[in-house]
Amino acid sequence: MRSLRLAVLAVSILLPLSAFAQELSEERVKELALEAILENPQIIMEAVQLLEQQEATAQAEATADVLKEQRQLLEQAPNAPVLGNPDGDVTVVEFFDYNCPYCRRAMSEVEGLIEADPNVRLVFRELPILGDGSVFAAKAALAARNQDKYEEFHWALMGMEERAQEASVLRIAEEIGLDVDQLRSDMEAPEVQAHIDESMRLAQALGFNGTPSFVIGDKLVPGLVEQDQLEALVDEAREKE
Repeated sequence: MRSLRLAVLAVSILLPLSAFAQELSEERVKELALEAILENPQIIMEAVQLLEQQEATAQAEATADVLKEQRQLLEQAPNAPVLGNPDGDVTVVEFFDYNCPYCRRAMSEVEGLIEADPNVRLVFRELPILGDGSVFAAKAALAARNQDKYEEFHWALMGMEERAQEASVLRIAEEIGLDVDQLRSDMEAPEVQAHIDESMRLAQALGFNGTPSFVIGDKLVPGLVEQDQLEALVDEAREKE
């Protein structure tokens, strides 16, 4: 299909699509495309560039539509942890996994951002995609909200050198003073799984397939981002408010 689209584009660059041209068979279009390419080799690059521009435009429009539809849920979901300034004028949404090495590296960048900018509102979306240990850690972190220790637990889990799994997560929980029995019970609360399910749906809708991934204003930012880049994106979003 892509080769046929390129063929049609190659012909259309040189030849206007008259009524006659529109009635050409697929085979004849391919023949004309080959003739045009042989006579003018750079036409294939022009066709590829045009196709890529069209696809990029379509993707940008689709992303804008998804952000418009999901903006309220992304930024104001009552079941998502909020750090930084709850009344901040710019919201940064981060999708992460406790076992993602890039998320752990991003921790200091995100911490630095909210320390440097007192008007940033940080929304966390737990996205445990790296195995059972990640799921256990995400559920434990969300359950820690009932003991008012989500933020402390989050940074502690992100700072682990070992893999997050049941034993290591519970050890960290004990170290920061969480009631582990209550934590285990609270992990089974419906709102805990609801948050994770919602994060999965949002990530899929936004086209995120890895962590960390950020939403800042109208920008989707997959991958590790340094503090200065985060600050620039926040400034850009603030200017558009």
